[in-house]
Amino acid sequence: MFNLIYKELRLSAHPNLFIFTLLGILVIVPAYPYEMVFIFGCLGPYITTVYGRETNDIYYTALLPVRKTDIVKAKCLVFVLAQMTQILISIPFAFLRVVVLPAGNPAGIEANVAYYGFGFIIYAVFNMIFLVTFFKTSYKAGKAVLLAIIPASLIMILMEVLVHFPQFKWLDSTRANDLPKQFPILLFGIVF
Repeated sequence: MFNLIYKELRLSAHPNLFIFTLLGILVIVPAYPYEMVFIFGCLGPYITTVYGRETNDIYYTALLPVRKTDIVKAKCLVFVLAQMTQILISIPFAFLRVVVLPAGNPAGIEANVAYYGFGFIIYAVFNMIFLVTFFKTSYKAGKAVLLAIIPASLIMILMEVLVHFPQFKWLDSTRANDLPKQFPILLFGIVF
């Protein structure tokens, strides 16, 4: 299994997967819609599957003396690894942003605990729909991304719209007294 993951990282992953993983640092950019970080986290797996389709990667990998379920697991693990790495990369920059730019993000939600909870939910919904739909044929990535990006985008829109309602202002806060309200969203996102 580790050999397949190594093969995926070295041979099958499109370079954009690694670039989009590093774009977690965008949470330090002032007045930037931070949900775009999660869009990049969803586009990386899509571009990699299209690249794999064009290079016949799954076909050639299926010819190797490995179980077919391990091929799917390795691809899925690489995508989840990239998305989780993107979140881990963004966390120090989210803390730095509060220190360097304390005024907040006028373009939408702050990179706070609730933001990361929504991010886990977005990734879970996208991966569940995209990977299941894609691996039915291992060929039709366009249909799979279309089916997956719509609900993921709706969650992103919900995340951005909610912070503009006065009763949900705590979603957009980085103050310590609002953290207890935000932790359930993070926990739900991790479990989901």
